[in-house]
Amino acid sequence: MADDVDEVENFQKNDNDDDDQAEREHFIRILNAFKFYRSHSMRRVYMAEKSFNGIPQQHQKYIPHFLDNLKTIQTCISHNYEIIRLIIKDAEYMFENKTHEADVKPEENLKQMPPTNFDMDKVKTTLKQFVRDWSTSGEEERKACYDPVIAEVKDLFKDRDPSTVAVLVPGAGLGRLAFELARCGYRCQGNEWSLFMLLASNFVLNKCTEVNCFTLYPWIHQWTNNKLSSDQTQPIKFPDINPSDLPPTSDFSMAAGDFLEVYQTPDVYDCVATVFFLDTAHNVISYIETIYNILKPGGYWVNLGPLLYHYADIENESSIELSAEEVLRVVEKVGFVIKKDAKEISSTYTQNPVSMLQYRYISVMFVCQKPHEPNSS
Repeated sequence: MADDVDEVENFQKNDNDDDDQAEREHFIRILNAFKFYRSHSMRRVYMAEKSFNGIPQQHQKYIPHFLDNLKTIQTCISHNYEIIRLIIKDAEYMFENKTHEADVKPEENLKQMPPTNFDMDKVKTTLKQFVRDWSTSGEEERKACYDPVIAEVKDLFKDRDPSTVAVLVPGAGLGRLAFELARCGYRCQGNEWSLFMLLASNFVLNKCTEVNCFTLYPWIHQWTNNKLSSDQTQPIKFPDINPSDLPPTSDFSMAAGDFLEVYQTPDVYDCVATVFFLDTAHNVISYIETIYNILKPGGYWVNLGPLLYHYADIENESSIELSAEEVLRVVEKVGFVIKKDAKEISSTYTQNPVSMLQYRYISVMFVCQKPHEPNSS
């Protein structure tokens, strides 16, 4: 019998070792993506320069400032990289002081785990998140996506002291919505799974202590649909407010990890606020069930967002794609009572406001409540 116990313990140890190794490799891969940002971005500039040199000289004379603009883009890339270096500085101490990067020599990191194009796109997307969440340029998006949710939470709990209301914001990104709810006095926690977002949110929330103290060039990777050459190199400043400017009594935190794994304790939160989150699920029904479980009886769920379904067209990834109608049907079957019927909210997401190409979502917003008593039917 003792031998059997030893075998189980060894299996569990090996399983944990495998998990730690996978986590370590994932962490290093994300760091490498940030570190490759400059060289990866410069390659695109070199391609543009090569294309220019390949056209007839007479055609080159028609666009005499083309190479000057490429030099400006190079300068912007270098400046962005300086911000990235600040973002990943001391990153290994973020998660329970796990120094993953120290486990493998930097040279080996680069050889063993070079970033994919997908990873590099994530880095560029993360830079644009600073626009959405922490710049004056993102104010319109925040008004469209965050303000209706904040207003709804305020209305739902207008008769309660905000400090007694526990709010969770899954898929918090760079943390602005969760921050704003905490600034309203609610006990608010943001949850984020993406290490790209977590590294960036840690930087802006914990390292930025002055208004507009940093400059980014978020649109330099947009090579098409520019009205003006200067649109591509348009800067933004962040943060538009001081992230440390919270009331002394505020209760605000950010939690790292998979939403389904981190939040399993029932009856904890008075409110769950989700914005552009539901469609990040492999199985949206699991999200809905988890939200129901972690809400206290009588608690509310406020949701706003589209249904892009991030895993829908990714090879070897499972994905359940439901229509908005089916989502609401599941919401009711899980046990929620819909308090406010779904309404349409027009909004954008990390959209370049001066681009000739504009994407706009017609998002669905609804409010539902977990009954005070279980449904006996």
